[in-house]
Amino acid sequence: MDTRERLVKAAAELLIEGGKEAVSTRAVASAAGVQAPTLYRLFGDKDGLLDAVAAYGFSDYLATKHAMGASDNPVDDLRRGWELHIGFGLARPAFYLLMYGEPRKREARLEADAMLREIISRIAAVGRLTVPVTQAAQFVHAAGMGVVLSLIATPEPERDLELITFSREQVIRAITTDVSPDEPTDIPSRAIALRVALEEDPPLMLSPAERALLAEWLNRVAK
Repeated sequence: MDTRERLVKAAAELLIEGGKEAVSTRAVASAAGVQAPTLYRLFGDKDGLLDAVAAYGFSDYLATKHAMGASDNPVDDLRRGWELHIGFGLARPAFYLLMYGEPRKREARLEADAMLREIISRIAAVGRLTVPVTQAAQFVHAAGMGVVLSLIATPEPERDLELITFSREQVIRAITTDVSPDEPTDIPSRAIALRVALEEDPPLMLSPAERALLAEWLNRVAK
């Protein structure tokens, strides 16, 4: 184990034992058996260290999410992603609070957010999303985070784990539809699907001005 790994592991152990407040640069340097200047040279500052700790704590979660892959039913993939997210938060609360319990968006969180948006975009692409992709992703994220933080704050014997499934299905019901995108009555979902197609690579053969105008029209129709 090199010095950087030793510092990250020491910080992770302090985080698990005492929360973020326990992860001072002095305590981490002491636990790793190095001088404080070494920590600053490797991570820049405490936030740089905490970014590395968050990535360390989330590595298994992100790897599992990547390995989950994509099925032919993106709504079911959203269900699986929800279960992974909640499961991680309850199994490793200290890391979860580091990632989601403060305004700063750490690099590992940005990667997780991008994976959620990708699933939501796939739901839109098959014509089953009833709200814009960004709004849906924010709603799913907020609801999932709320469930985890609520359960973390509840003593384990008192936790109602049915909240996990109940809230998941309520979220899915709020942002998706079972109506076929071929049905003429489902115009908003069709507009959202076209909006996603507009962002695909390679892009549609439109000028930047045409793309912006079409995007504005589709956003209006989707509301």
